[in-house]
Amino acid sequence: MTSPGEPLDINVDLTTQEILLAASTHNVPLLRRLLRANNTPLANPANVKDPETGFSPLHAAIAACEPDNDADEQQQQRPNGVQTNGAEAPADAEEQKSELQGGIETVEFLLREGAIWNDLDLKNETPGCIARRLGLVELYEMMVDAGVRAELLLGRLDGYEELEEDEDEDMEEGEGEGEGEVGVVAEGETETETETEAPELVATEETTTADAGADVTNPRYLDSTLTFQNDRLLDADQNGVMMAWESSIMKKSAQQLLPGPGLRVMNIGHGMGIIDTFLQELGPAEHHIVEAHPEVVAEMKRKGWAEKPGVVIHEGRWQDVLPAMVGEGVMLDAIYYDTFAESYGDFREFFSEQVIGLLEQEGRWSFFNGMGADRQISYDVYQKVVEMDLFEAGFEVEWEEFEVPKLDGEWDGVRRPYWCIEKYRLPVCKYMD
Repeated sequence: MTSPGEPLDINVDLTTQEILLAASTHNVPLLRRLLRANNTPLANPANVKDPETGFSPLHAAIAACEPDNDADEQQQQRPNGVQTNGAEAPADAEEQKSELQGGIETVEFLLREGAIWNDLDLKNETPGCIARRLGLVELYEMMVDAGVRAELLLGRLDGYEELEEDEDEDMEEGEGEGEGEVGVVAEGETETETETEAPELVATEETTTADAGADVTNPRYLDSTLTFQNDRLLDADQNGVMMAWESSIMKKSAQQLLPGPGLRVMNIGHGMGIIDTFLQELGPAEHHIVEAHPEVVAEMKRKGWAEKPGVVIHEGRWQDVLPAMVGEGVMLDAIYYDTFAESYGDFREFFSEQVIGLLEQEGRWSFFNGMGADRQISYDVYQKVVEMDLFEAGFEVEWEEFEVPKLDGEWDGVRRPYWCIEKYRLPVCKYMD
């Protein structure tokens, strides 16, 4: 005898395989019927998974577009003087072009049906990762744009939820008004963590099962006992707060911020003091350092930072320190932002509400650009997202791209890598004309 659940499991498996096959053959009419069938046993058919590969329909649709270079290689290997009818290469090219067009139409359809742009297969690849690896530029850009749309929508919804929560708190605190009638905002459930919360400025949002009990949050970090080493600063969970390999990035950032001596600069997040050391070498007239972790502040003072020329140490979170500085009328020529375990929402609040009160009209500011640096597609998505949000806040940004050092062995003893891509994009932000 079979248990009551077995027929449903078989139906689910068969429907899943039908959907994946239709996606891999770019059969959009069949996909439409399968995804929109009233009797489907699947709760979220656009995001089913193959149990052997972890492929979603998006993975399958893009992987099926892999270019076939066998014919080209055979052409190159033919001895000189051997003639061909000239039909093979054009036919292959037309076939690949048709396959790519089918892939584009299938991906467009799946995204409209709610397919998740950054879902991971069993090789830890998103659909966009596959497109990039196969050199499918157009499909890769489609996935980047899908990620941008999703993250922008997520950011807007987060803002609406915060507004609703504030209104609910006001109602609760009101004298006899609406007592007990608190509105609830339903939060949608998604399959990937990066679609349920804003990205951190350093790519720490992906956790393994073993890591799940030690999520990286700013309050947890500020309460954490730190380990200071020559080449790295670690928190109590062995997360890399800052590492010496970042020095080339910090040096270029300091040079971009302070083109000459005698300027007023502020760095938010001292860490190992790498960028503050480079800023000091450029001879600023004022050098403000905002640092929230008490152990880092103690280490700064032990190393004599309080006695360095022009240095003023501000102890506390920037959310508390900066409004006070604005109230005192402090103005700056340059600002650098490099906090740890803060969300993108915190960062957006920083440049939308605080920078404009401190930065001179001709000033410039920058930040450690580690958003999504665990994979290239995430890095590309968050660059576009931050560009749009900066524009909305009244800033333009220029990017300088350069290669980072090889990081072989750098992550030994670190909970997980926060940088897994080849090139860094250094942002320089200014007010729009």
